[in-house]
Amino acid sequence: MKAVILAGGKGSRLAPYTKVIPKPLMPIGDMPILEVLLHQIKRAGVDEVVLSVGHMSSLLRAFFQEGQHIGVHIRYSYEKSPLGTAGPLALVNGLDSTFLVMNGDVLTTLDFQELLEFHRKAQAQVTIAMYNREVKIDLGVLQLNGGHEVVGYIEKPTYGFQVSMGVYVFEPAVLKYIPPGQYFDFPTLILRLLEAGERVVGFPFSGYWQDLGRPDDYEQAILDFETMRDQFLNGDK
Repeated sequence: MKAVILAGGKGSRLAPYTKVIPKPLMPIGDMPILEVLLHQIKRAGVDEVVLSVGHMSSLLRAFFQEGQHIGVHIRYSYEKSPLGTAGPLALVNGLDSTFLVMNGDVLTTLDFQELLEFHRKAQAQVTIAMYNREVKIDLGVLQLNGGHEVVGYIEKPTYGFQVSMGVYVFEPAVLKYIPPGQYFDFPTLILRLLEAGERVVGFPFSGYWQDLGRPDDYEQAILDFETMRDQFLNGDK
């Protein structure tokens, strides 16, 4: 079982931390966030990991090497220039069976085995792990009739959206939709698959998930890891 972890971004939103180390090496407790993720996917049966790297790749390689201390085989795929979130997959050799794809900065209690089983039963080309994120609007929202006439007014509503967790399951056939050597993002890939009539499904998840994109999210993740360590590392629900 293989997994591709996208670890080549600059992590600009977490500056100035990421001026010194790449975001996947940001510490959560006593280990980098990427190490937490590697332990989790190993538990799900992944034995080979491809780290797609670019920014500060030498630091990532120096820390993880070939994965000996974690117990998974790690190899590296290098971006000479930024290729977006999906473009790097076209550089990876040997993706000839169902594989995981994920961002290298996700902290979650997601059961990856459960995700894989869901994907196989759904017979999809892509399964996207999804999370219900509520967004509160701190303003009065006007409802219009399609023109300028107000037909309703909602004071400070909260809306729910199913958002991507940055964790996916892919079938190898998806790779033919990714142009080699070009900047290409996941939203464009998903839209291209849908236009081609390919089956894309979402896996609903209601446990813990935190994207470490912003400083306040990162600080919250550190606190959560300390109180939920066993759930992240040992898979306890």
